[in-house]
Amino acid sequence: MVKVAARDPIRLEIYKHLFSAIADEMGVVLQKASLSPNIKERRDFSCAVFDPKGRMIAQASHIPVHLGSMPLSVAEAIQAYSGHTPEASDFLPGDMIILNDPYRGGTHLPDITLVSPVFMHPIDRESQLIGFVASRAHHADVGGISPGSMPLAREIYQEGLIIPPIKLFEAGRLNKGILDMILANVRTPIEREGDLWAQIAANRRGTARFIEMVARYSWEEVETNIEELIEYTERMTRRLLAAMPDGTYQFTDYLDDDGYDQVRIPIRVVITINGDQAVVDFSDSAAQLDGGMNAVYAITHSAVYYVFRSLIGLDVPNNSGCLAPIRVIVPQGSVVNANRPAPVAGGNVETSQRIVDVLLGALAKALPAKVPAASQGTMNNITIGGWDPIQKSAFSYYETVGGGMGARPQDDGLSAIHSHMTNTLNTPIEALEYAYPLRVLCYQIRRDSGGEGRYRGGDGIRRDILVLTNCQLTLLTERRVLSPYGLAGGEDGKPGENVLIRDGLETRLPGKCTVELKAGDIISIRTPGGGGYGLRYESG
Repeated sequence: MVKVAARDPIRLEIYKHLFSAIADEMGVVLQKASLSPNIKERRDFSCAVFDPKGRMIAQASHIPVHLGSMPLSVAEAIQAYSGHTPEASDFLPGDMIILNDPYRGGTHLPDITLVSPVFMHPIDRESQLIGFVASRAHHADVGGISPGSMPLAREIYQEGLIIPPIKLFEAGRLNKGILDMILANVRTPIEREGDLWAQIAANRRGTARFIEMVARYSWEEVETNIEELIEYTERMTRRLLAAMPDGTYQFTDYLDDDGYDQVRIPIRVVITINGDQAVVDFSDSAAQLDGGMNAVYAITHSAVYYVFRSLIGLDVPNNSGCLAPIRVIVPQGSVVNANRPAPVAGGNVETSQRIVDVLLGALAKALPAKVPAASQGTMNNITIGGWDPIQKSAFSYYETVGGGMGARPQDDGLSAIHSHMTNTLNTPIEALEYAYPLRVLCYQIRRDSGGEGRYRGGDGIRRDILVLTNCQLTLLTERRVLSPYGLAGGEDGKPGENVLIRDGLETRLPGKCTVELKAGDIISIRTPGGGGYGLRYESG
C-alpha cells in the first residue's frame, strides 16, 4: 500500500477537526444522557481520543484540569492490562476500564474515568488496536466521610471509594459485580448509575466514530496524520519557547492553609528557558500536607500543560505534543506530588489553581505583554448533602462558583466567570431548586471586588443558598486570606468570604470547614475578584 504523503496542511487541519469532533460528540452524548445537575447542567466532564500508545490526539474544550491528567489514566489502563506494550495487551473489543485512583492516573476520587480500547473491527478478537477513547466526569458523591466526597480528611481512604484500573466491561459484557460494589458505597446510587451509563454511552459513541473514520480513510492515512498532529503541536510549543528571552524566572505564591493547620503553604516554581526548551522546577515547594490540599503528579502536569497551551495563542490541537519540549521537575512527597495515602480532594480543585498562579507569575517576567494578573485562584467548592424529606432519598449537591478574572495587559478582567483550571457552567437556579431541598436567595456580581489598575480585575460573585432541611455543608475554598495578586502596579483583588446566616446573624466561616446546617440556615459564598493590571494613574 502506498504511504500517505505527510505535511499536507489542509489535510492536517481536516484531521484536527475530525478527531476534535469525536471528542466533542462524546461530550454531547455524555451531557445529554447524564442524570445529575453537576454533569448535565454544569458540564463537569471531559472527553478525549488517544492513539495506540496512549498519547492524547485530541480533547474537547471541556475541563483544563483534565488536559494533562487524562493521558496518565490511559497509561495506567494500558499498564494494568498489558505486559509492556499495547501490542501484548489483554484488551479485547468491547472492553471498558474504570478508574478513579489519584495515585494511578486520576485526579481526585469524584472524578471517575472510563477508558475504552478501539479496534479496527469491533467484533474480531484478532483485530488491530488503533487507539483509545476516554471520558471523565465528576460524580457528586463517591462515598467517604461527608456527602459529596470532598471532605476535610487526613487520608485518602476518608475521601471515598478508590477504584483501581479494572474492567467494567469485558468483551462487551458488563461486570455487574463491580457496578454493584460501586453503587453500594455511594449515597446516591440512582444518580451515580445514571451518570455512569452516560459515560458508557459517550465511550461507545467515540469508539464508533473512530472506527468509522479509519474505515473511510484507511489506518495508514489516519496513523500518519496522528503523528503529524502531535508533531505540529510540539513545533508550535517550541516556537513559543524560542520567542521567550532565555533565562530563569521564579515566582512564589501561597495556599491559605490546609484546613487543619492555619499556616501559609508555599508553592514555588523556577522556570528556565533555553532556546526552544524549558525546565519547570517545583523543588522548593512545601512538603505534602496533613489536610486534603495535596496535588498528585497528574494535577501538576495538567497545570503546566494548560499554561503553556494557553500561551501558544493559536488554534493548535490539544494533544501530547504540547509538553514534549518541557521538562517538569516535581519532588516526590511534596504538596505538588504527594505520596499515598495523603488526602487529595482539594488538590485537584484548589492547589491546581495556585500552581497556575505561580506559573503565570513567573512567565509574566518573560512575556509581560501576554500574561494577565491573578484570577480568583479558587473554585469555591460547596457541597451540601443530607436527607430530602420530600423525595424521601439522600441528596448531594456539589458546585464550584465563579469569580473575578485577572485584568489583562490590554483589557479589564471578566466578572463572574470560571477561570483557569475549571471551565464549568453554573447550576441554573431552576435546576438546583428542582433537584434539591435548597433555594437560592441571592445570585449577583460582588461589586468592587476586582483590583484597581489601569485595567481593572473582574468582580466576583455572591450566591446565597437557603437550606430547607437539616444537612451537612462542606466548603473547600481558597483566597479567603491571601488576595489574588495584581501585576505591573495593579492592585490585588479582594479575598472571598464564606458566611453562615442563622436567625439573621452572620458568622464568618473559614475557607475549609464542615458545618451541620439546620433548616432555615443560609450559606453565603462571596467569591474573590481578580487582580488589577498596571498603574491606575500614570505619572507625568
